[in-house]
Amino acid sequence: MNLTTLPLEMVLVVFLAAAVTIAVAGTRIARVADRLADATGWGEAIFGAVFLGLGTSLPGIVTSITAAADGHAELSISNALGGIAAQTAFLAIADIFYRKANLEHAAASLPNMMQGALLIVLLMGVGLFATAPQTSLFAIHPGSIVLFLAYFFGVRMIGTARRKVTWRASPTPETVPDVPDPGANRAGRSTARLWLRFCWLGLVVALGGYLVARSGLILSARTGLSETVVGALFTAVATSLPELVTCLAAVRAGALTLAVGNIIGGNTFDVLFVATSDLAYRQGSIYGAFTDRQLFLLALTATLTGILLLGLLRREKRGIANIGFESFLVLALYLASLVLLASW
Repeated sequence: MNLTTLPLEMVLVVFLAAAVTIAVAGTRIARVADRLADATGWGEAIFGAVFLGLGTSLPGIVTSITAAADGHAELSISNALGGIAAQTAFLAIADIFYRKANLEHAAASLPNMMQGALLIVLLMGVGLFATAPQTSLFAIHPGSIVLFLAYFFGVRMIGTARRKVTWRASPTPETVPDVPDPGANRAGRSTARLWLRFCWLGLVVALGGYLVARSGLILSARTGLSETVVGALFTAVATSLPELVTCLAAVRAGALTLAVGNIIGGNTFDVLFVATSDLAYRQGSIYGAFTDRQLFLLALTATLTGILLLGLLRREKRGIANIGFESFLVLALYLASLVLLASW
């Protein structure tokens, strides 16, 4: 289906229908992921970061690669970095819905904090490659390969740290530990069937997110806004809807570590959007196409992640309006940055 040939009303219908699809499938995939985290013994933080984070990131990576292949580097970069910022804000929204205590307090774990540190390292790596003298081989920046290697090394290190624990957050009455449920498969579903259902729901979420992104791009492009604004405000938020839905569903199901791991781990994976877009961008290194607006988005995502990491370390039980200081700061800074970008 070529959405560009549809009238505006039909594009809006596609957008809303895809959003509903994401809401339904995203809720179910979070529940299946919680069961798989228990059934495999990998834990909610690792499973949420790698598998659930990858599944819900598919719409965003398709959008960034498509934009880069079409020569729209600004849109591609803004979609990637704007998605990370939006998803961090989504975690703050989930904190509002968890009424028992501050979400970062209840879900504090070594893997989640290591994921946050890894995310900051990768983001600063992108900034390093964007501000250094530009070089490329076959129109690919060597830094893109470094980002892939750093990501896989970091994920492996986090998995090893979970098996050989040398540091842990002190448990409190509000802490929800990541302990496997011995009755994870009590409904009679085998691990193989759970994997099959997870993959199927992941495809549905990816398709729904892709349609949201494409229809949203068409709706926003007709307003004449810059690619940075379109990428950071429209496609980034649209393709991040799976993360919002799955995060809220995981919180409602009591899988708090999975919810936080999905967002932080998904954000870590989303940094690779820039590296994969560099492979698709044929006009040279995509890092050379960074503008001040993209560098602002990069600094914003690193700042939001740092604030979130401080919240995981401080573990405030209750804060303003029952949310922690980090959620309040993340939402305030994110909304202020959107206003600034829209008026830039």
